[in-house]
Amino acid sequence: MSTLLRIDLSSPVPPFEQIRAGIERLIARGALDDGARLPTVRSLAADLGVATGTVARAYRELEQAGLVEGRGRRGTLVRVPPTDGSSSGIAGNAERAVPPDIDPDVDPDLDWDVDPDIGPDLREAVALAVTAARAGGVSAEDLAVLVRRAYAAPAPGPDIGGNDQSA
Repeated sequence: MSTLLRIDLSSPVPPFEQIRAGIERLIARGALDDGARLPTVRSLAADLGVATGTVARAYRELEQAGLVEGRGRRGTLVRVPPTDGSSSGIAGNAERAVPPDIDPDVDPDLDWDVDPDIGPDLREAVALAVTAARAGGVSAEDLAVLVRRAYAAPAPGPDIGGNDQSA
């Protein structure tokens, strides 16, 4: 599995969160079947070059979300959420593991029940970001984290396109 999972140690996203989100994406995409055994904490930590506590935290959070089940010495098993509305699997957490179906061709002029001063350009940019995130297998939750971090970052200066004529 570690060949399917990559982390960026220079990213502002903590490694445990990258591991958690990566495994969540693999489950949502169907790359990990229900009942599949995850690598041991030590094994995955060694493969990714992180501390065992980092992987252990990611596994704990996945277990709290109902996506995996820790079985002590017998390992950690994947629990795939049901897609048919049945009560098997992790019924209470299905919406977290599998992003809701949203039409990729979202109408940028759709009334999103937000401030009417938010123009169609921003709505279109959001729709494009959502489409790109889906195509890249990024969960809605991970996209929201990216947006919050970008919003919190200092605003770029006026010369973001190299066309600033004010000097």
